[in-house]
Amino acid sequence: MERKLGIVSECIEGEESIDTLDRIKKAGFETFFTGHIDEPTVSALVNKADKLGLECEFIHAPFRGINYMWTPGVDYLPVYSGMKESIDTASKCGIKTVITHVSSGWHPPQVCDVGLSRYDALVEYAISKNVILAFENLRKLGNLACLMDRYENVENVKFCYDCGHEHCYTAIVPFLDFYGKKIICTHIHDNHGRDWSKPEADTDEHLLPFEGTVDYKLMMQKLDKADYRGSLMLEVFNAKYKYMTPDEFIADCYARIKKISQM
Repeated sequence: MERKLGIVSECIEGEESIDTLDRIKKAGFETFFTGHIDEPTVSALVNKADKLGLECEFIHAPFRGINYMWTPGVDYLPVYSGMKESIDTASKCGIKTVITHVSSGWHPPQVCDVGLSRYDALVEYAISKNVILAFENLRKLGNLACLMDRYENVENVKFCYDCGHEHCYTAIVPFLDFYGKKIICTHIHDNHGRDWSKPEADTDEHLLPFEGTVDYKLMMQKLDKADYRGSLMLEVFNAKYKYMTPDEFIADCYARIKKISQM
């Protein structure tokens, strides 16, 4: 199955993402996502992408303080406002999807009514703006599963599959088996899996594909089984690869994601 190939526009450390778009296009990519959420920056990215023949596929909402979504009080307001701004910007710029986390760390707060009411409001807001809200897998299954079940029949709620997070945090949880029919986008990167001698160590390395132990062949089989027709999107950065020039790095990224696409 032919799929578009993409990469995060902030993949080159110290370079403005709008300038990185030229490198992304030159390497052969067709799509990208951004972590920027302010409308002027994203609008400029989209306008340049249109001229280059690239697609800005989704915005990744901010997630610092995401656990406050599940606690009483007003501490949740900054991250909640960031998610709403992401939705507003996506709507204004013609971007169909916003990705958001639902918890952070190994011991996030428990699912509770106050948190559910906040996500209910966020989902309703996304619907009002005709934007899809996609929840991403991280360390804990419970928070994600609760929300995916709650909005199972809501068309504007989808799933963002992160193969690296699955491998290093929840390797025994087959997210594509659970949510394959709700998947709308991917985050692809590599790592060496969970270190069971230090089970709460953060082994989310965001390595280039084939430098860790993610089973991409199995991933592709499951994506095919789910009839996923969206892009294969790299979430990798050049900070660990300074021995390559930016153009060499992005070209290498393209070669690796192309190899995955042919599995």
